[in-house]
Amino acid sequence: MIKLSLPHLAGREKEYVDNAVESTWIVPLGPYVDEFERRLDAYLSSGNAVALSAGTAAIHLGLVMAGVKPGDEVICQSLTFSASCNPIVYQGARPVFVDSELSTWNLDPDVLETAILDRRKVTGKLPAAIVPVHLYGMPAAMDMVMAIAGRYGIPVVEDAAEALGSEFDGRKCGTFGQYGALSFNGNKIITTSGGGALICRNGEDAARVRFLATQARENRPYYYHETIGYNYRLSNVSAAIGCAQIEELPERVERRRAIHDLYKNGLADVDGIHVHDNPSSRERSNFWLTTILIDPERISMTPDEIRVALMERGIETRLLWRPMNMQPVFRDAPYYSSDKIFADDKGKKISGVGEWLFNRGLCLPSGSALTDEDVMTVIAVLKEITAG
Repeated sequence: MIKLSLPHLAGREKEYVDNAVESTWIVPLGPYVDEFERRLDAYLSSGNAVALSAGTAAIHLGLVMAGVKPGDEVICQSLTFSASCNPIVYQGARPVFVDSELSTWNLDPDVLETAILDRRKVTGKLPAAIVPVHLYGMPAAMDMVMAIAGRYGIPVVEDAAEALGSEFDGRKCGTFGQYGALSFNGNKIITTSGGGALICRNGEDAARVRFLATQARENRPYYYHETIGYNYRLSNVSAAIGCAQIEELPERVERRRAIHDLYKNGLADVDGIHVHDNPSSRERSNFWLTTILIDPERISMTPDEIRVALMERGIETRLLWRPMNMQPVFRDAPYYSSDKIFADDKGKKISGVGEWLFNRGLCLPSGSALTDEDVMTVIAVLKEITAG
């Protein structure tokens, strides 16, 4: 089986984990947690990282730090995984979904500003935060997002869970917003088994996040709490895995980019398959997952039919994230679509880039442990099953 994105061991994970166990530091603090944070800061060249139990926890604490309260509204990119917006609900706030642009598949700045102005008109106040996402590692238009957010004084909690190592204008994703969330889930660029981090702009904010992530226990000789806290700190054992993984991070990112190039070149001659690439020199995706679009006018199979056919041949793929405005749990949430109208493969008119992409998109195996032969096998089988 050629899997979508398996963990890729660096080689020293067992050594570091054994050291953590032998030292008895097997709790949500310790020397490996501190070291992992230091190495993240060095790699990002900006910010103050706080290692947490999950990327979802990082987004949640970012919203807490941004001051999101019950009854607030938070704008979130619609085309994303649910972890981008579930923490909005944890805070008792309401998500407001915004469509994507075609070039990056990420938050459309024009629609973003329309949504901000309309929500102020409808509710009498501005949204409490904005959550842009770097989908599949592709950087969002952070210059425009930050300019719009700054114009209205709205904090940005940047979801870079899929974008460790990606860059926009030479700057690492996750360092643009007031807060940036990273994920180290098992299928990501590097892993801590499960885990994440919140990137803060200064040490004071990072200290506050660590406080909130350890149950908000006040500095007294007994347990004393003045605010609600969370059990969100990363384990020292998990951080030991992370320290081994981050030693190979630059190579892992470059390998995913090389895999993307193999797909791009190998599928260039297939009429009806488009490999999503960096729109310009400003974006430099890590290509966490290489994604393709299927043209129904040239290929008679739907993305899901292709997915099933590939699985039958031992190749795991995945459909794109189903947009949040299409999820039953968020059926009542406001949604702002772009003005672009498309037709799906049955000729039905649909509105919005996110839904159009979902109907046509597929994620290909992209794990850094894949060999060139693995990738060429995927290309050959994909060409074979779509040839008819």
